[in-house]
Amino acid sequence: MFDIQIYSAGLATALGMAVVAWLLSIPRRDVSSADALWSLLFMAMTLVYVVQSPNVTERAHLLLFVVTVWAVRLSVFITLRQWGEPEDRHYRAIRAEHGPSFAYKSFYLVFALQAILAWIISLPLLGAVLGAAPLGWLDAIAVALWLLGFGFEAIGDQQLARFKTDPANRGKVLDTGLWRYTRHPNYFGEACIWWAFYLFALAAGAWWTIIGPILMTYLLLRVSGVALLEQDMRHRRPTYQDYIHRTNAFFPGPPKAAANA
Repeated sequence: MFDIQIYSAGLATALGMAVVAWLLSIPRRDVSSADALWSLLFMAMTLVYVVQSPNVTERAHLLLFVVTVWAVRLSVFITLRQWGEPEDRHYRAIRAEHGPSFAYKSFYLVFALQAILAWIISLPLLGAVLGAAPLGWLDAIAVALWLLGFGFEAIGDQQLARFKTDPANRGKVLDTGLWRYTRHPNYFGEACIWWAFYLFALAAGAWWTIIGPILMTYLLLRVSGVALLEQDMRHRRPTYQDYIHRTNAFFPGPPKAAANA
């Protein structure tokens, strides 16, 4: 159920991709490509796990398919969103803090750190690929949860992208569509996807890989996802506080009455 050589090959793959992305970022003075790289790390590691597995099961093929669909969609979306734009403001702040040496420090501060985190989080993918148990009811639940998460993430992303293209919405807060029921439908969808990956691993007997979805959920809620964006939005959108009062932060739910109602 666990193979250190196959798992280590996943780390080597992730770090190799990180090195390439880092080298490409230096002449551009822009490390925003790390965001688009994130999901592709998991796709590449899953492929490595499948290729090196001594017994490729139907679950392994199914997992590789759903990971690839999720990873490519997310990476393409982020790439198009960043195309022609300056470096993300959060990376610019880190660059300013570290000065001229950031070009070199960014390897371990951004790219290598990201690769190692992705490697740890990929444990359910490894467990699901190496498990020999046949497909069962847990896999069916995993597919349903993945579809739910993928829908929330993809639809939420598209609704926000369309909202931002309208100049009339400048300075406003999106509170329609999925964003009416949760302030972060894309992050909620991402969490669902990773718990679906864990269900695939659980169905394969790899219950111990739960560290993957726990760590991913923590990152989404407390580090690079909800917490970071909420702090930023409070400063840039005057009406965001009212949106907070009306709308659930993460789990979807019916909107509440406005604070001044």
